[in-house]
Amino acid sequence: MKIIDPASWNRREIYALFSACDHPFYSVTFELDVTNLRRFTHENGLSFYYSLAYLITEAMESVEALCIRIREGQLVVLDTLIPSCTDILPGSDCFIIVTLPRGTDMAVFCRNAKAQALSQQTLFDPAMEVRDDLIYFSCLPWFPITGFVTERNLDVNDCIPRVTWGKYQNRGERFVLNVTVEVNHRTVDGVHLGTFYEALQAGIDRL
Repeated sequence: MKIIDPASWNRREIYALFSACDHPFYSVTFELDVTNLRRFTHENGLSFYYSLAYLITEAMESVEALCIRIREGQLVVLDTLIPSCTDILPGSDCFIIVTLPRGTDMAVFCRNAKAQALSQQTLFDPAMEVRDDLIYFSCLPWFPITGFVTERNLDVNDCIPRVTWGKYQNRGERFVLNVTVEVNHRTVDGVHLGTFYEALQAGIDRL
């Protein structure tokens, strides 16, 4: 973890601009080619949902802006982020929130997340959900989405990214998925989301 000096930060004027906003949050939706991810998860018996959460977390960790948090007026850059994923168990229509470290192995993460989901007796782990080093994930697998806005308590210091996607769609020989990312404009600009998108797509293409 490192601390940003606002006086020498190249975004200091942008940070000040959006710090004056009552609602500094915005969301974007982009199309992701998940053809390789769909194939890889099918071949290896992995959860598409948890695999994508793993890859998104990995890609976000590579972009400093997405790792910034505001703590007691200080700008800090975190070294790692933790996926916090909604999930619905078979036979239920109530979701739970599964939160656990990403680790370094996608298959292990998927197995651990599924095991935790099956054993978890509460909606969420209160000790984990008070953290600010999270990424909130949600999925609506029943239909494609073209945009999404999440609920929140209005806290202008909240820098936790929210990521949502729906059902992927077949387009010829490819499969595409619309992904919505909601961030705080005090710390994240469009260029940073562009870098994140490129890192994420590259990670999928390498599978």
